Amino acid sequence: MAIKKLELRQIGVIYTPYNSPEGVPIQPLGAEGINGKVEVFPEFLEGLKDIEGFSHIILIYYFHLVKGSKLIVKPFMDNDYHGVFATRASSRPNPIGLSIVRLVDVKDNIIHIRDVDIVNKTPLLDIKPYVPEFDIREVEKIGWLEKNIHKLPDARDDGRFIE
Repeated sequence: MAIKKLELRQIGVIYTPYNSPEGVPIQPLGAEGINGKVEVFPEFLEGLKDIEGFSHIILIYYFHLVKGSKLIVKPFMDNDYHGVFATRASSRPNPIGLSIVRLVDVKDNIIHIRDVDIVNKTPLLDIKPYVPEFDIREVEKIGWLEKNIHKLPDARDDGRFIE
């Protein structure tokens, strides 16, 4: 099977207090109370219609500071190596990130957000509404994270995936 090249369009920029990956919480749970904003480019403004009716949104973005990818990585909350697809590490074949953040306010093409775990000036690829009935699943196991999940509130990026 031939690998197909895909082309994505940046629809905006995410602004946060984090100017480099080091020190960024690795998930929104560790970023409670951290404010940011999303600038949606004017040509996509119409797509924000009715978004203010949601308390949370899913941001899909490009890990623009990650150089290269690895299939085996040592994630932030473990000292063992794992396959990248068994982690949420940013060093991936397609460096795409996903965060669920609180929507605070929308003014024109600016979305004010909270609980943000994203580096400043990150390119935004898409926005989706977070809907618990669609997005929450009861799970039976969480793999290697079972023994490490307690570290999440304090886990921070240490720059290991940027070169």
